Amino acid sequence: MFNRRRITAALIGLIVLVLGGWFVQNAVTEDAPAQTSSSSPVAGAESGLAVKPLSSLPAEAKDTWKLIKAGGPYPYPRNDDVVFGNREKLLPLKQSDYYREYTVKTPGSSDRGARRLITGRSQELYYTGDHYSSFVVVDTVK
Repeated sequence: MFNRRRITAALIGLIVLVLGGWFVQNAVTEDAPAQTSSSSPVAGAESGLAVKPLSSLPAEAKDTWKLIKAGGPYPYPRNDDVVFGNREKLLPLKQSDYYREYTVKTPGSSDRGARRLITGRSQELYYTGDHYSSFVVVDTVK
C-alpha cells in the first residue's frame, strides 16, 4: 500500500510538472515579439495578413511594382493609380482615399484580369490574385 501511494504521488507530481511546463511555454511564446527575418518590419504586417516576398508573386507583379516606383506610365491609365475603396474591408480600415490600386497583368487575359497591387500611404503594399477576395502583404525587399 505504501508503494502504491508513492507511485501515485510521483505520477501526480509528473503530471503537474508537465502541465506547468506547457503553460509556461505557451505564456512565453504568446508574449514574445514576432520574429522577422529582416532588420526592419514590413509595412502592413501589423494587419495580420500573411506576408509574402515579392519574388514569390507572379513575375508581372514585380513589373507593376517597378511602374509604381517610377510613377508610371501604367498599362490601364483609367484604372491604375486610382483610389481603392476597400469595400470588402479586408485591408486595415483607413480614410476613403488612403489606398491606390494598380493592375498586375495576367498573360492570356483579354481584360485586366483579377490581379492587383494595392498601395497605402504609409508605404504598405498588398497583392490580390483573386480580385479583392483575399490579400497578402508584400515584402518588396525579398
